[in-house]
Amino acid sequence: MAWVGLILLGLVGAGIACTGLPAAVVLVTVATLGAAIGLAGGAIEPATLGALPTRLINLFENDLLQALPLFVTMGLLLDRLPVADALYHAGAAILPRKPAAPLVSGMLLGALLGPMNGSVGASVLALSRVVSPRLAAEGIPAPTRHATIAVASTLGVLVPPSLVLILLSDAMLSAHTIAVTATGRNDRVVNTGDIFHAALLPGGIFLMMCVALSWIAGRSAVKLPERERLSAGQGALAVVALAFLIVLLGGVTVGYFYAVEAAAMGAFVLLMAGLVTGRLGQAALTKMLNDAIALTGALFSLLLAATTFTMVLRLLGTADLVGSMVSSIPGGDTVAVAVVLALIGVSAFVLDAFEIIFVIVPIVIPPLLIRIADARWVAVLVLLTLQSSFLLPPFGYALMMVRGVLKEPVAFRQLLRALMPFLAAQWLLLLVVLFFPELTHFGRTENSTPTPSAPMSDAEFNKRLQEMIKLPELPGDDDLNRH
Repeated sequence: MAWVGLILLGLVGAGIACTGLPAAVVLVTVATLGAAIGLAGGAIEPATLGALPTRLINLFENDLLQALPLFVTMGLLLDRLPVADALYHAGAAILPRKPAAPLVSGMLLGALLGPMNGSVGASVLALSRVVSPRLAAEGIPAPTRHATIAVASTLGVLVPPSLVLILLSDAMLSAHTIAVTATGRNDRVVNTGDIFHAALLPGGIFLMMCVALSWIAGRSAVKLPERERLSAGQGALAVVALAFLIVLLGGVTVGYFYAVEAAAMGAFVLLMAGLVTGRLGQAALTKMLNDAIALTGALFSLLLAATTFTMVLRLLGTADLVGSMVSSIPGGDTVAVAVVLALIGVSAFVLDAFEIIFVIVPIVIPPLLIRIADARWVAVLVLLTLQSSFLLPPFGYALMMVRGVLKEPVAFRQLLRALMPFLAAQWLLLLVVLFFPELTHFGRTENSTPTPSAPMSDAEFNKRLQEMIKLPELPGDDDLNRH
């Protein structure tokens, strides 16, 4: 029955790509089919499925999930308030009067507001509204505008406390806990702050590469940009907003604020600013709250559906099969990680980043961390792969969002040509981090580095993996609730 789970994974990808149905609907439908097959074949006991409600209830006891609606609310508020406009015009006014100044200002704006927007889609909407008209007025070609907005909208993925980074950190914590328990290693289980800190240097490197590439791409501008004229109100708003964002993002990065606290503070301050300035009337506030509830519900439904689906895969023994495959990958740690990243990259053709975090990561990462002790390194590599999935032609979410929002006829070949330097930089950074894990341990002391366990034989590895995923006999067993 283990191979049935792999077929179910293929059905999920085909269903999402070909039917147009919401991912949650596809996941629940395929999970129901898998459960029926497992019951008919005797691989799943009816009583075991009774543990599903308890597991879902335990899932929602995670305090980190409180950040989801808060980040969604922040993204919607930023789209309705003039914060992005003020920051963009301030950046363009400060930068030297060069053809690339608008491109660089837009890229920096994406990195600054991306973590607070809550999602890549919200960043695309904000940048399309603020940056795209200005770039068009400066004579920047449409393919370059599309590529700039798409790349800038993904920069927030690497900057804490982005929603993708939070959800991946939580998934890595669970996976690392399983691995440490199974192997008996003495390394400390990673937490959200560890993953935030590990992504900081790679994220900074990629931002500098994007700024440099934007500066080079600016040579295609037809004319020099006009010097921005900031009003006193715009200047004051830009200064206050910049100071607030630096304090908020810096506090999360150094561990002074929890991600949920930062999200709550950001949402509250933006809400109060909108109410005090009159930007959020009753109609606008009602629409914003309705949109926040709808988007949050979509994320939670996806999480519930993915949890149900992965439980069915574990009951069918697919996790055991995947673990055996990971353990049998020849070569060292680098080769094993590269193979798993390639699998995640292939999944990105049909699944978005959230679906990968909820469905693929819980299946493939725990056995990988049993083999490899450095969870921070693996987490950052997965994060970079997820960021790349947003820009992966032709179905990358950021690309599709930009083409849908801007509604400009741009040939795919021209867009790919404009996007290619950024993709090359992204893949180059991925290779550098793959071969130089030290980049994810920048600023850490030697004593805080996890200690790998002694190498295990294949037989010992498979034995511990079997113990790790052994299914409970009773639906209320604590092991099932933990996993």
